[in-house]
Amino acid sequence: MAKVDVYNLEGAVTGQIELSDDIFGIVPNESAMMAVVRNQLANKRQGTHSTKTRSEVRGGGKRPYRQKGTGRARHGSTRSAQYVGGGIIFGPKPRDYSYTVPKKVRRLAMKSALSTKLASQSLLVVDTMNFDEIKTAKMVKTLKALKVDGSALIVLAGVDKNVEKSARNIRDIKTAFVNTINVFDILKYDRFIITKDAAMKVQEVYV
Repeated sequence: MAKVDVYNLEGAVTGQIELSDDIFGIVPNESAMMAVVRNQLANKRQGTHSTKTRSEVRGGGKRPYRQKGTGRARHGSTRSAQYVGGGIIFGPKPRDYSYTVPKKVRRLAMKSALSTKLASQSLLVVDTMNFDEIKTAKMVKTLKALKVDGSALIVLAGVDKNVEKSARNIRDIKTAFVNTINVFDILKYDRFIITKDAAMKVQEVYV
């Protein structure tokens, strides 16, 4: 098991925690992570795009000119695809882009993402993350003490409105819970900040 330093909100080391090698120490599987990230992005798509075919556009009931004798190509409607205002051939229609990925692949991708953060020294464990009030300045001060100068994902063991609302106005900072973390967010943000309790719960879930 890998031993990782545990920090307090002032940025001082208060102890260490052992993280399971089966979750935080595996060889990352890039294929699994890519499959899950693509799945997440596909599931987020609304699929509400829509174009009209020649049968749906307005107008075009009369022939533009007679069929023979003009020397031009024959046309039966001004709403054919080649005309301005005509229908669209094979255009997008509303559809559902969502699909499922096998559970084993999802678990492997999650473990790979967590292992990637630990291997790149981007994982930071804090003893606790409790605020007495909603204060953005306090969150900024905490992140500065932890030497977080880029984007970061803060993972909490449970719902904490004070912490969540203190962080939501800070650019590139996002809060999540043990049951809401996902591979896309873990890989997207530069730093992965997790509380000690949350780390223990993650190990219980993915053991």
